[in-house]
Amino acid sequence: MNRILLLEDDNSLIDGLQYTLKKQGFTLDIARTTAQAEALLSQNTAYALLLLDVTLPDGTGFDICTKVRKTDSRTPIIFLTASDEEFHVIRGLDSGGDDYITKPFKLGELLSRIRALLRRASLSGSQDAPAFLCCGDISIDFLQSQVFQKEHLLELTAGEYRLLLLLIRNAGQVVSRSRILDELWDSNGSYVDDNTLSVYIRRLREKIETDPSHPLHLMTVRGFGYQWNEVKP
Repeated sequence: MNRILLLEDDNSLIDGLQYTLKKQGFTLDIARTTAQAEALLSQNTAYALLLLDVTLPDGTGFDICTKVRKTDSRTPIIFLTASDEEFHVIRGLDSGGDDYITKPFKLGELLSRIRALLRRASLSGSQDAPAFLCCGDISIDFLQSQVFQKEHLLELTAGEYRLLLLLIRNAGQVVSRSRILDELWDSNGSYVDDNTLSVYIRRLREKIETDPSHPLHLMTVRGFGYQWNEVKP
């Protein structure tokens, strides 16, 4: 599956992406408004990935992402945004986005992020993967991509889900920031704003910790990274 949906109204950017992605073996469906994007998505086309501009004439890419995530938790979504302000980062993550890239960007950088997300999506769909994982008061259902804390369903974004999974799989060990950036975003951490990881960490604590300012699960190891502590139910 190599079909990508692009939601973008800048013709020059569309031309550049269409040419570059076609050379890389991708097929591109183009929507210039959110209405056109919804129409394409309603056709039940299987997309490998969605590229969503944030600001459109009739809405935002955030709106499309939110609608997609109601029925699809797995398809990778990258936002194309003219701003890297924390507000836009948080809104993108909360709506279910996996990554964002700030305009203007290098096409090589975008391709690298696309490949990284598709690689992770492929690995997460492995038939040999276990169906369930428990760590203290946290339970993860891989088949449904759901996380429970003491039987309470946690509303996590796709990025928060992957971050939590990486930390839990290395429970009791320090996971460096560079490793998190490498494994969750790209093989080259320089392609990712380090601030994005800080946002993920804070948002994950807000959803899991009773007191986010005094965490028991997700600990910061200053100068090194983060460590997940198994907290018994």
